[in-house]
This record gives sequence, C-alpha cells and structure tokens, in this order.
Amino acid sequence: MKGINLAFFAIFLIGAVMFTSGCSKKNDNDSAAAGVQAPAAKINQSTIDDVEKSLIEKHGEASRDRIHRGVGVVAKLWTGDEKEFSEFCLKNFVADSAQLDALFNSISMHFETLWGNNNKISLDLKKPLHLEIGEMNDFDLMMGGYEPGAHINADFFENKTAQYVALNFPFYTLKEKNELGKTWTRKEWAYARVGDMFTANIPAPLLLKISEVMTGADHYINNYNIMMGYLVDDKMQTHFPLDMKLITHWNLRDELKSQYSQPEGLERQKTIYEVMKRIITQTIPNDVINNEKYQWNPVTNKTYSAGKEVTLKPEPNTRYGHLLANFHSRRALDAYNPLYPTYLKAKFEQEMEIPQEEVEAMFEKFVSDPVAKEVGEFIKSRLGRNLQPFDIWYDGFKSRSLLNQDELSKKTRSKYPNPKALENDIPNILMKVGFDKAKANEIASRISVDPARGAGHAWGAQMKGEKAHLRTRIGKEGMDYKGFNIAIHELG
Repeated sequence: MKGINLAFFAIFLIGAVMFTSGCSKKNDNDSAAAGVQAPAAKINQSTIDDVEKSLIEKHGEASRDRIHRGVGVVAKLWTGDEKEFSEFCLKNFVADSAQLDALFNSISMHFETLWGNNNKISLDLKKPLHLEIGEMNDFDLMMGGYEPGAHINADFFENKTAQYVALNFPFYTLKEKNELGKTWTRKEWAYARVGDMFTANIPAPLLLKISEVMTGADHYINNYNIMMGYLVDDKMQTHFPLDMKLITHWNLRDELKSQYSQPEGLERQKTIYEVMKRIITQTIPNDVINNEKYQWNPVTNKTYSAGKEVTLKPEPNTRYGHLLANFHSRRALDAYNPLYPTYLKAKFEQEMEIPQEEVEAMFEKFVSDPVAKEVGEFIKSRLGRNLQPFDIWYDGFKSRSLLNQDELSKKTRSKYPNPKALENDIPNILMKVGFDKAKANEIASRISVDPARGAGHAWGAQMKGEKAHLRTRIGKEGMDYKGFNIAIHELG
C-alpha cells in the first residue's frame, strides 16, 4: 500500500497547507486589498452585564438564557457606541412568546422573498458560464462573478435588522446543538436556525471579492478539458477515441476507474495518471488544454503538430493562483467573524456541522486500520500486479466495474439524447430507488435539467414556486455514461 495515496496526498497537502496556515496567522492585507477597514472594537463586558441585568429585571428569570445569549452575540457584532448598544437591546428584546412566534413568521416570509429572488438572479446571471448555450465573452464572466446579494448582509447590519434578529433568536454553538438539540421541538430547532442567520458582520466588498474569485475558479475548471484522442505514446499511437474530451474535475478519475475491466486498461490508466501529475506540477503544456491542435505525450511531455515535434510553454501557475486567491479572500473574513474566527472553524462547525476533531479521528482510524492493508493485498491479488498510486480509485468491488463503459454509453446516449429526455425520466429514476409514483412525480415536477458547460452541479431553489436546477453535461451525441453517473450523483 505504500505510495498508493501519492496523487491524493499531493492534492490534499497543498490545500491543507494553504488553508490551515492562514488560520494561525492573520494578515491585514487581505482585508485592505478588498478596500475595507478592520472591525470596530467590541462592547465592554461591564456594559453587557448591565444590559443583561436590566432586561432580566424587566422580563423575568424565564428569559435569562435568551437574554444572555442574544445580548452577548449582538455585543460581538456591534459597530456603534456603547450607549446606542444599550438602548437598542433594552428597547428591542421580545419576551412575549406570541409576539416571538409572530416575529419568527415575519422573518420566514421576508427572507424567503429576499434569498429566493436573489438565488434566482444569481442563477440567471451565471447561465452563460454554467450552460452550453454558445460562446461566452468577458462581460458574461464579469456578470457571472457579480453577487447581487453581497450588500444584503451589510445593509441589515447598517439598519439594525441583523442585530434585531440576533438579539431575539439566540445563537447556539455546534456543541450545544449536539447536546441540547436532542430534546428540542421542531419550533425550538427553527428558532435556533434563525439564530444562525447573522453571525458575522462582513463588509460587502469582501463578499463581492469572494464571488469574483470563486466564479473565476469555476470558469477555469469548467473549461479545463483534456483531448484524450490526442494523447500519444512513444510510438505516436493513441489509446483513446479521437473524440473523447474529458473535464479534469471528475472525468479523468471516472475514465481511470472504468478501465479496470478493459484489455488495454492498465496502459490507459498509466497515461491518465501521468496527465494528472502534469496538472499537479503545472508542467502540462498550456496549449494542449481544451485544444485539439496538438498531440501530447504526457510521459515525456513532448508535443507534436502534424507529426513534428514542437515546443510549447507549460501552463503558468494558474491553478495555484486560483487556490491562493481563494485563500486570501477567505482569510479576510476571519476578522469579521467573532463566532467562527477561522475559516476552518466556520467550515466544520457552521457549514458542515461536524466537529473538526471528529473528522480527524475518522480519518486516522480509517488510514491506520489493519483492514486497509488486507484490502490492499486483496486488490493486488485480483489485479495480478503490484499496486499503483492510482489504485486508490480501484472500482472492482462494484458490479458496474465489470460492465463495458462503451456499451453503457451507447445505452445512455440512446436514452438521453438531450436534457429534456433526462428531465422526463426523473420520475422513473426516483421510482426505481423506492419513491412511490405520486412522490416521484411531485419531486420531478420541481426539477429542471439544463445542459452544463462543465461537469455539472445541482442548484437548489430557495423559495416556493421556483424549480431546482440539475445542470449536467450532455454532448452532441447524447449523454455518455460518465455524464449519467455525475448527473445521478447530483440528482441525489
């Protein structure tokens, strides 16, 4: 098993170093670069104590916990003076349960309108970037990178809407949710989710910068294709169909996995692995990316035009430039996020809601378990050869690994020649995995299938009446099996 994780480890290590290093050392240049100032100083503890005491005296002990939590969070997010803070909390705390229910219903209605319509605007602005609907220009990229909701958060802190919500719907940490949530009612969980709405007073320029950075990275990946039929060996022979075009996001891996049942599988896998290494090391010739003009031997890294060797420049450090830009834009948020003061903490506890320590323990248990070595030996005996680094993607334990991928693609192309055909078949797919007919039709009626420019993704709706969008790659000849595999993943 030694060396089996080389490709994965290289990618993981780069990401880990870039992101964890930023969590241990702040850099004011990240915020300054986005044209924002550092957050104001927090409210003194004595002022917080006085406000809490006054509210408890007014509303009683029954409200103590809500008062303590709400006032504490507002104090961390406040940017005005202390007198204004005290007056705001004393005036706006809602103790009556009926009034609190009415407030909750108002928040639900208004924010569905805001977030739902903002989601629809973002979805539509990104159509030229995400969908295969013709050539894209620089203005499309600019508009796709714009985030229309970037100012909502800042506006609501400016007009004190955010502080009003935070004051009346307490914030709970992930640890508290895991412990207290076991006995919570549906309403109590809903109230806690409202308490998660405003946990950081992030300036709009930072949110706009993140959207711009992420859109640029998304555009980069969506257009990073390898023309497999133009990969050659030392004898100038290719082992792939001339028209095979694989996006590097998932398709290279899926093609590698599909080769375990093929006669030429090992040679093809080795070729794909060399391509992956060239991408990771940024030694891939820039002009072979998404381009059918040149033939390329990824082992020797030589390139050819009309059978004659030519010299091409390697791709610049574009891939790592995107990673670095993402790192800086995310690290700039830390100073404005007192409840989740590092990106890692926000990612684990706020977004994924699983403790980082728990994830680390799972990985440690997985990689150190003796069964892993036994499995490796078993795979080795099945393959009849020593394991290669790319065998981390061994697919032989699934029944599909014995099926011919070309034959599967013939079937999927015939069944799904266009996005509408897949959309019409969603009820049938859902019924096959256990949904009854009525529920399958109900779910399918709320999903639109779009032709993706990249590998594809699922994009949910955020208000009633809007459809979720399943964006998936379907070629001119129909959907191949790799596309089908990704589409079903995204549908799930």
